[in-house]
Amino acid sequence: MNETCIRPYADKALINECKKNITSAEISFHRLSHVLSLAGNDVRLKILYLLEKEDGGLCVCDLADILEMSIPAVSQHLRKLKDANIIQPCKKGQTIYYSFAKEHREIIKPLFQYITISNRKKQKA
Repeated sequence: MNETCIRPYADKALINECKKNITSAEISFHRLSHVLSLAGNDVRLKILYLLEKEDGGLCVCDLADILEMSIPAVSQHLRKLKDANIIQPCKKGQTIYYSFAKEHREIIKPLFQYITISNRKKQKA
């Protein structure tokens, strides 16, 4: 395979600027890809969506009822999100409520705005 570029010239300033931008944003790329990899599962994405909407947090039983899943199944998804520090637990009495970790909420919030806008369009049609 020939790996010779056929463009007439390379814009070295543009290439260097793009490299600099990628390098300076490396941490952000890592955080975003990490959150998106975990949110790439339908159930976990739904859990995150619900936690983003409910500022007070939801417990595993709430989520199990909403998602019509077993408590152990929901717990497994919550554990993965908690281990990645995407959600945080808050114990109130005997119940543990889960909520979004602030830094990760900002990463994924635009995706949830897309869901809200899509639902509105769908309802109007």
